[in-house]
Amino acid sequence: MKTITPEHLKYLPTTRAEMDERGWDQCDVILVSGDAYIDSPFIGVAVVGRILEREGYRVGIIGQPEITTDDVMRLGEPRLFWGVSGGSVDSMVSNYTATKKFRKSDDYTPGGVNNARPDRAVLVYTNLIRKHFKNTVPIVLGGIEASLRRVTHYDYWSNKLRKPILFDSKADYLIYGMGEGAIIALPKALEKGESPYNIRGVCYISKEAREGYLRLPSHQECLDEKEKYIDLFDLFYNNNDPISAHGLCQEVDGRYSIQNPPADYLDENEMDAVSALPFTRELHPYHRPKGAVKCLETIKFSIMTHQGCWGECNFCAIGVHQGRTIRTRSEASILAEAAQFTEYKDFKGIISDVGGPTANMYGYECNKKLKHGTCDHQRCVDDTHLCKSMKVDHTRVINLLRRLREVRGIKKAFVASGVRYDLINEDKRNGYEYLKEMVRHHISGQMKVAPEHTSPHVLHLMNKPGKQTLVDFKKLYDRLNKEEGKNQFLTYYLIAAHPGCTEKDMHDLKRFTSEELKMNPEQAQVFTPTPGTYSAVMYYTEMDPQTRKKIFVEKDTLRKEKQKQIVVQKDNFKSGFAS
Repeated sequence: MKTITPEHLKYLPTTRAEMDERGWDQCDVILVSGDAYIDSPFIGVAVVGRILEREGYRVGIIGQPEITTDDVMRLGEPRLFWGVSGGSVDSMVSNYTATKKFRKSDDYTPGGVNNARPDRAVLVYTNLIRKHFKNTVPIVLGGIEASLRRVTHYDYWSNKLRKPILFDSKADYLIYGMGEGAIIALPKALEKGESPYNIRGVCYISKEAREGYLRLPSHQECLDEKEKYIDLFDLFYNNNDPISAHGLCQEVDGRYSIQNPPADYLDENEMDAVSALPFTRELHPYHRPKGAVKCLETIKFSIMTHQGCWGECNFCAIGVHQGRTIRTRSEASILAEAAQFTEYKDFKGIISDVGGPTANMYGYECNKKLKHGTCDHQRCVDDTHLCKSMKVDHTRVINLLRRLREVRGIKKAFVASGVRYDLINEDKRNGYEYLKEMVRHHISGQMKVAPEHTSPHVLHLMNKPGKQTLVDFKKLYDRLNKEEGKNQFLTYYLIAAHPGCTEKDMHDLKRFTSEELKMNPEQAQVFTPTPGTYSAVMYYTEMDPQTRKKIFVEKDTLRKEKQKQIVVQKDNFKSGFAS
């Protein structure tokens, strides 16, 4: 790129020419990502870069470097460290379907063709840096791909247990979770010549075990005995909260993986400060000649209201990566972001989404959890009930949505994030009012809910509420639509071939959708065992982690696809289902 325009200078540099324009001879930190450089608060690498910029560091970003050339050298070598991420989506999940077919498209790649994100991107980029920069400054892994692989984990794509990713990579450190606190502390330590070994949220390899840390079963023990792997995951899962977690230590081939306790969560003021960083919400001009990135269609004018989720669906890794405690932004911060949208020439008054991992968890939390951390003896919610200490209250999110509608220039503010319908049912004071607000103002023709299944034993293994909860919610939703004169529908996320699920269970699900929901599902997804989830543990061990009893797990690709087809096939609405 020869011409540097004022627009380029609104971004963090991604070319040497942009560095020269700023008068930089060297970056302090260079971030390498499996995504193109999209400067958005929804893109982890962009957030890390902007936080470091605010702290006074010179930060460069290399998005999707070519792996067959020396493209990773384009910004030179950083002064303090390299940061490596697979991108916003795990590279293996991004590149392959649940039946291991290669995906042709990528929403984070210019032009949309999936030709720029390598498999196991974290490992590839680390090796690329080591190849071109001998004896370089530390390499630090981050992002969801690294975070979920920080201990021994089941890898679906190779169908085996793999070592903690630091042992497979040539990196020096790993920052797990959201990482905001650790990413500020790390460069300060390196600049002072201090060891990062005591920074919360950091993992590293040691020749010796760390005194006072919980010992996980060794990698070899997990290979030898599947129940040891369940033991490991239980300890791993229950030590992710900044208040209650212990440090973890695991022996791997004579060395040790050390995981420091998690970094402290950001408070409301800190959340607001990160959201106020100068994101352009655009694809960097360097990438634009190759085409647009599809993800911007949804995230450019969306607002993230909070982080974390305590829903604890067993197939979801949000709790392990983001945490099981809700951290909210202030209403003032959210309203200011909405007002800022009106300054963009291409903003048409429509906010695509107002939410988080679970939209209706905004604005309340369990007081016990806030004081003592997450419990290790019970969950906030399971397949049968909500913990009595969790007082569901939609008051704050109702007021937020009402105030958003009053922002000048906002025509519609949709809630497209997941909504827990069981929490609406549970909130006897404000659940009805919240759903009425949604039906009146915040649904774009259809509301997406995620029952996933209806068979009790499958729902138990998923940790999802029973089907009667869905039936009760649908009655309320339909009634409200009728009262409001609306013709809005519910669409349902459904999963096939989850551990414990048989073809008979899928026929039962099909019968339920036809007879109770009065619809034919148009889509369902085949279960993918992803690292950091209890469902992946079930898939590998073929056991219920709670009881250690054997469960059925469908592992044949064709039969997985058959389970999916059972529920999406367009057959007789009321009869003809197998039993």
